[in-house]
Amino acid sequence: MQLETDALIDLRRDLHQHPEPSWCEFYTTARIVDVLEERDLDELHVGPDAYGDDDRMAVPDETTRREWRERAVEAGADPDLVSRLDDGNTGAVAVVRKGDGPVVGLRVDIDGLPIEESTADDHEPAVEGFRSETGYMHACGHDAHTTVGIGVIDAVLESDFDGKLKVFFQPAEEKGSGGGPMSRSPLLADVAYLYAVHIGLDHPTGEIVAAVDGFLAVSGFDVEFEGSPAHAGAHPEEGDNAIQAMAEAISSIYAIPRHGDGATRVNAGVVEGGTASNIIAEEARLQAEVRGATTELMEYMWAETGSVIDAAADMHGVEATRSRLSRAPSATSDKDLAQFVADAAREVEGVDSIMDEDDLGGSEDATYLMKEVQENGGKACYIGLGTDHPDGHHTSKFDVDEESLRIGVETLAGAILALGENPA
Repeated sequence: MQLETDALIDLRRDLHQHPEPSWCEFYTTARIVDVLEERDLDELHVGPDAYGDDDRMAVPDETTRREWRERAVEAGADPDLVSRLDDGNTGAVAVVRKGDGPVVGLRVDIDGLPIEESTADDHEPAVEGFRSETGYMHACGHDAHTTVGIGVIDAVLESDFDGKLKVFFQPAEEKGSGGGPMSRSPLLADVAYLYAVHIGLDHPTGEIVAAVDGFLAVSGFDVEFEGSPAHAGAHPEEGDNAIQAMAEAISSIYAIPRHGDGATRVNAGVVEGGTASNIIAEEARLQAEVRGATTELMEYMWAETGSVIDAAADMHGVEATRSRLSRAPSATSDKDLAQFVADAAREVEGVDSIMDEDDLGGSEDATYLMKEVQENGGKACYIGLGTDHPDGHHTSKFDVDEESLRIGVETLAGAILALGENPA
């Protein structure tokens, strides 16, 4: 299987230079569409056509979306296409029909993170001139994931694959809010086998993890505390302190009892409020998340944190309003589907280690698509694609070894072609 590796690298570097927030991937979607329109696809569903509904969480406000739309057009995105994505309905689904065999899906994610990328002399994107220009960063490899998705389409188009391939270019993974809407798309309904992929995860270049499990179900939320202001020196008794209620809530959510059925997590990640040191704070805001080894354990933490937050607000005479910002269930990879990955990887030059399985230890909203396929009677598998990354995920010096792009494309394409010949 001969691949245009240089073209894949060029695409990955262009995407790396233009990362965007969840639901604001206007340039990224336009770039995906530009590339795919050069291919002989059977179908290409863009933006709102890629979803089953518009029930989306954590969509940025109009001002933020307008800013990123304008940036995308300035960077060269097609204005007409960007206007179709106006409400933040980003992403796409590409369909290749090559025969009457099974329908195989591949899910890749496309958004970036709010991290300022390193300018250090030993950071290759800075040295080679493709460092991010946007103030966001592909610090988790989604530029590589998108590129691998394009490469798999090319490989299947050039092959004798017997079946239908659907590649889901999913937005808003970093917010945990894109997988749900895309999983409800009718385009997923006939998928018999689904692969999802993640690069890195502390595995080196040349190592393939055939099945990733250990997904923690997650739910992110925002809490607005509203109290009453007062002079902190003269009449503190007249105020209802929103910051004090928030502090009580934060302390208490960390004291929620763990659960005997498995691991649980809670974290207060953003706290803000108040206006001056001599004013009893009228408003405060908390952004936090809960996780669990199963969806049920995550929901246990969701309910318990809600009770604790309400109690803290009552204690200090303030109102607390909680809003769910994201949610993703747990999921399990089908091991017989993973076997196709392991078998394909053995034939790929540069693969020198194959792990049957490993635990993610985090969360991923690809689980929505995995569970939907499985509940429809199909099978799903999450794959780890090793890469030498000089620093950890979600850091300013994260980068990937671009040799991993070819390895990932050839491994995934090999597994997909084998499914067409001998469905699991």
